[in-house]
Amino acid sequence: MMELILWRHAEAEDGIPDMQRALTAKGHKQAKHMAAWLTKHLAADTRILASPALRTQQTALALSDQFITLEALAPGASAHSILDAAEWPRFGGSVLIVGHQPTLGEVAAILLGSASSYHSVKKGAVWWFQNRKHGNVAETILKTVINPELL
Repeated sequence: MMELILWRHAEAEDGIPDMQRALTAKGHKQAKHMAAWLTKHLAADTRILASPALRTQQTALALSDQFITLEALAPGASAHSILDAAEWPRFGGSVLIVGHQPTLGEVAAILLGSASSYHSVKKGAVWWFQNRKHGNVAETILKTVINPELL
């Protein structure tokens, strides 16, 4: 069994350069609330991977300073690069990806087998997937979607 948790960065300032956009006050609050929720639900050995963009780094830091920064998760990354970085579904543990839209929405669409090319992942939201064997069939389950406004 593997769990893949997609966490979109919290609300960030507008502007350029894109990689240096920081979280707003609201974004810091969103990240803090979601991090508190994640702390209660994540496995202790969850591997955390984050985009190098400042806003994703700040979002991840609300949860832990024990994360790996990967260029493969930067804005504009492909859905397949996200899945490869997570080693989905081969890893066998829990992986939390802190990343960007529309890529996270594209990953969600692939995992859900959706006819849509992507789903809208709200700022600061978490989409939690699980891959498991049911008999001889591998299946992907959407365990939860939660937005920081609901915490």
